[in-house]
Amino acid sequence: MKTHLVTGGAGFIGSYLTEALLQRGQRVIAVDNESTGDWSNLRSVADHEHLTKVSGSVTDATLMRELIEQADVVYHLAAAVGVQLIASAPIQTIETNIYPTELLFSELLRRWQGGAQVKCFLASSSEVYGKNPKSSWSEDDDLVFGPTKRARWSYGASKAIDEFLALAYWRQYRLPVVVGRFFNVVGPRQTGSYGMVLPRFVAAALEGGPLVVHDDGQQQRCFAHVRDVVSAVLELMDTEAAVGDVFNIGSDQPVTILELARQVVATVNPPPEIVFQTYADAYSEDFEDVRRRVPCLDRVRQTIDFHIRYSIEQIVEEVVQWQRARRAGEGDA
Repeated sequence: MKTHLVTGGAGFIGSYLTEALLQRGQRVIAVDNESTGDWSNLRSVADHEHLTKVSGSVTDATLMRELIEQADVVYHLAAAVGVQLIASAPIQTIETNIYPTELLFSELLRRWQGGAQVKCFLASSSEVYGKNPKSSWSEDDDLVFGPTKRARWSYGASKAIDEFLALAYWRQYRLPVVVGRFFNVVGPRQTGSYGMVLPRFVAAALEGGPLVVHDDGQQQRCFAHVRDVVSAVLELMDTEAAVGDVFNIGSDQPVTILELARQVVATVNPPPEIVFQTYADAYSEDFEDVRRRVPCLDRVRQTIDFHIRYSIEQIVEEVVQWQRARRAGEGDA
């Protein structure tokens, strides 16, 4: 039995990863400061004998040294999340993404040089591609950011720094790391508090509407169920060929935001209204978005047996059911 440290373990993706590791018979230490996570996400395994929950921040050097000292495998998921947070708190976004990653890898290196065989997964984001104009994005494509005066690009730039740092530790010290770029991960437990579009739509629909679609709704995104994403993460970490490389993880089936809103409308009865809002009204005058965000999944499919099991219809139905149960006080999915 190995000990797996999950930073952001009470978060949306982190809670599913924690559960999956426990189901594999592993020991898990989940650390979270609950800034965007919630320990209620782990209520189904709260009393599991192999789970240790730690309330604390990944910026705490003493705490991180103590936790990494116990770990055989580290999954670094703690990060600033959501377009709303990026737009409203750019300093927090940059600091939250960069400093803890630097701290984590310095501690991993200390253990690695001491002879410990510790492996790390770094959760990155499709935001690192910026506004690359290609119709689909491959891992070796250029990163294309807008001007520094537009805070929108600070998130992608900060996650790119995380990747540079992780890969530098691999190149210079051979510290084993796998980097995963997540594309629009969705499912039960995700909230719309920080701008996530699907839970925001579902919450609005269950409240009677309207569903607020930004701009013209023709932006294209690819939505992957969190369970599919977590399965890919675990398989990549089990695959030696994945070490030292970067992988797109998500769905490659694009859906427009307007189509997503209409799918939510079709699932909720009575059907709510759809209205449109400009980016300036939603965020700020200088907000800039990406029209199309679609990954090329060739690399991950060549490395592991990766496939998407959940359709967008299934995902929407699950999220609607979860939010209804939550409102009724019936617990978690």
